[in-house]
Amino acid sequence: MLSIHCLFKKKKTDDGIRFVELDETDSTNRYCMDHLCDGLLTDGQPMRMVVVSAEYQRDGRGQGINKWESERGANLLFSMYCRPSWLAARRQFVISECAALAIRDTLATFADGFSVKWPNDIYHHDRKICGILIENRLSAGRLKDCVVGVGLNVNQLHFVSDAPNPVSLRQITGREMDCKAIKHDIVRRFDERLKMGERGLYGSIAEDYTSCLYRLGGFHAYRDASGIFEAAIVEVEDDGQLILRDRDGRMRAYAFKEVEFIIS
Repeated sequence: MLSIHCLFKKKKTDDGIRFVELDETDSTNRYCMDHLCDGLLTDGQPMRMVVVSAEYQRDGRGQGINKWESERGANLLFSMYCRPSWLAARRQFVISECAALAIRDTLATFADGFSVKWPNDIYHHDRKICGILIENRLSAGRLKDCVVGVGLNVNQLHFVSDAPNPVSLRQITGREMDCKAIKHDIVRRFDERLKMGERGLYGSIAEDYTSCLYRLGGFHAYRDASGIFEAAIVEVEDDGQLILRDRDGRMRAYAFKEVEFIIS
């Protein structure tokens, strides 16, 4: 049985992108994954992307066992489903770069100070405004499809969970924002970035991603399995590994979850 419960749904198609809007569901990522094969999201029509959004998620997910706090109707909770079959599995981090850049660039139209905290959280200075959860499926060494889940704090003013450093766009700008307009701008930018990838412009995407990295430049505190150390970001490799240089000049390579940013 599908784990889907929605109270309201409408669809529209915009230039090859289908928007599905729900009042409530457990998870927009799960909604996408559960409906990939039954034609519900596309009505049997060829689509470049399907975007599923919800006013409220009962079981919004972050990475691992983390949950995403969101007040009903105040923020953006949506997932973008696409089939980038042109992308080799070894380059799947490009999806993460494209999604992070799309969100960061949209937010940068409202204020300064936004960056991408490796691998794909969006920060305003030292506070987290957006989390991204990407689920890829592979086939024959290439991406079969992927779902990019986005939780973006837009209009929420008070956070009650134990998340250490949340912030919303409204708190930053001092004014209420149009969630739907922001969502459409992010989707447009993500689509444009994917088209860059389809043309093989991986270097340009990686360069833009690196230029937006949180803590790019200078030494900062990190923690790995051996303890706390100070290091500077050197680069992010094509497979998504973060390369740091510590105070002794030693290079350290980390996959996701192998190193923690220490934020005071």
